[in-house]
Amino acid sequence: MSNWNDGIIDEFRSNDGEVGGIFEGKPLLLLHHKGARTGIKRVSPLMYQRVGDSYAVFASKGGAATNPDWYHNLLANTEVEIEVGTDKVPVRARVAEGEEQDSIWERQKRDFPQFAGYEQKTSRDQIPVIVLERV
Repeated sequence: MSNWNDGIIDEFRSNDGEVGGIFEGKPLLLLHHKGARTGIKRVSPLMYQRVGDSYAVFASKGGAATNPDWYHNLLANTEVEIEVGTDKVPVRARVAEGEEQDSIWERQKRDFPQFAGYEQKTSRDQIPVIVLERV
């Protein structure tokens, strides 16, 4: 996965936050996070949804049975940075719950139907929605 991500990250940075392929025309950010156990700094490209002045990202992992590693890293280290377009933005991560989670998730499935497929595919009770709030 790292080589695939590296290509997307390079393209993102070379084109002011725009990429082609499966992410062409879709909102994409780069999440900088630190390994919960290792402390290793990592960058993950993720689709996002604007929620007011914040950004929501989705721990879908393509519908896998487990949450992605970056989700666990955010739970352990909530103060992170994102790249959106050419901007670097410091943010604090929190897991959306209840009506907020439902509203954001339903909009994501409506706007990008592949997320509904991830929901059907996973054995998890719910795909976590993480809100990244500017600090």
